[in-house]
Amino acid sequence: MIRTAVSAPAPAGPVRLRPLADPELPARFARSAAAREGVGPRTEEVADWLAERRAAHRFRVDRIPFERLDGWSFQPGTGHLAHRSGRFFTVEGLRVTSSAGPVRQWHQPIINQPENGILGIVVKEFDGVLHLLMQAKMEPGNRNLLQLSPTVQATRSNYTRAHRGGAVRYVEYFTDRSRGRVLADVLQSEHGSWFYRKSNRNMIVEAYGEVPGHPDFCWLTLGQIGELLRRDNVVNMDARTVLACAPFPDPEDVALHSETELLSWFTAERARHDLAAERVPLDGLPGWRRGPWSIDHEEGRYFRVVAVSVEAGSREVSGWSQPLFEPRGLGVTAFLTRRIGGTPHLLAHARVEGGFADTVELGPTVQYTPENYAGLPSPPPFLETVLKAGRERIRYEAVHSEEGGRFLNAESRYLFVAAGEAEAPLQAPPGYVWVTPYQLSRLVRHNHYLNVQARTLLSCLTSGAVRL
Repeated sequence: MIRTAVSAPAPAGPVRLRPLADPELPARFARSAAAREGVGPRTEEVADWLAERRAAHRFRVDRIPFERLDGWSFQPGTGHLAHRSGRFFTVEGLRVTSSAGPVRQWHQPIINQPENGILGIVVKEFDGVLHLLMQAKMEPGNRNLLQLSPTVQATRSNYTRAHRGGAVRYVEYFTDRSRGRVLADVLQSEHGSWFYRKSNRNMIVEAYGEVPGHPDFCWLTLGQIGELLRRDNVVNMDARTVLACAPFPDPEDVALHSETELLSWFTAERARHDLAAERVPLDGLPGWRRGPWSIDHEEGRYFRVVAVSVEAGSREVSGWSQPLFEPRGLGVTAFLTRRIGGTPHLLAHARVEGGFADTVELGPTVQYTPENYAGLPSPPPFLETVLKAGRERIRYEAVHSEEGGRFLNAESRYLFVAAGEAEAPLQAPPGYVWVTPYQLSRLVRHNHYLNVQARTLLSCLTSGAVRL
């Protein structure tokens, strides 16, 4: 139960939230988060296990000119970069017009992938502790190629075998209800800055019976994964977004805003933003130039579209080529945090991104690539607060890769930074709101409330990687 500490107007009494269907579920995940070792490899052995799996297969990624893409071509009339099968995804143009922000209209390439994939983790209890079945998965865009991934991480084109390759291992646990009990199942957005209205099913399924093993998979406790989340580029983005959906125990703390007030604020944010996102031809996209090797912004900012050829011995298809988006610069993504009424709160931001299905989703306080804002009259709100934070105020910091299946060398520095009234006032500025971690965990049970960056930071809380 959440009680209201400071709110306007205050409710008449305690704010009761509907309990989970299984009230024991948060406690089971909490026990797993507290377990620092399990039945699989020890936490300190996971890096060696990943290195062993990397050595067991041939992996190679090479940049190539667009003309060497196999099966991909720029379409006549629009210039869209598409696969000859009509499946997978296309790179198109997007024109965005917004009623707010320092830039009111812009054009950019965008990934259009109108299908929902499955990001799923199989869990099972061993010795009274939930364990998660994690995969050593190669993705061509990851700087270190192999990272800890969900049990299943597959687009519909992949798990329906549009590539005519091998079957996706363990996908039956997410498509056949007789294989296990669903603990979480929700549609969540991908990166709204680079995908056009793309969502995936984020699922956690508790398996019935024995689960067959495989050398590229291992069982880890949630606590072990939390420890690995403190390290750079070990746990991939798709695993983090699923981990965010794990039930969070109700701390019975006080919250600045009741659930009704929070939802009303969020609805008002969605209603007040007027944003139009229109797909347009990639050919002649204003501000962008296409060369033989890349599509670049004329000022050298934001990102570029490149092409790669891939060899991957452990994937359903051992070789292919594809386009990737390559960001310019390291992202900075952070929640400012402070205690209000004795309870940790996070300062969330109503983010407007051109690719969101519903215009606005809750993001972290700061979510920017600083180089992209050079030359503007003033930096984005709170960015300087995060960049100038001393070590004594940083509660968590790690560099994590973004989606390695579509983005090349896309990394962000993720942080929790303690703040006071001077840096982050109790009266949040327009577009920002104070929320508790438990309130965020309730919102993430529903479609399209938290963006993927906020879910990464929430996974650090659900797994125990950071305690505020």
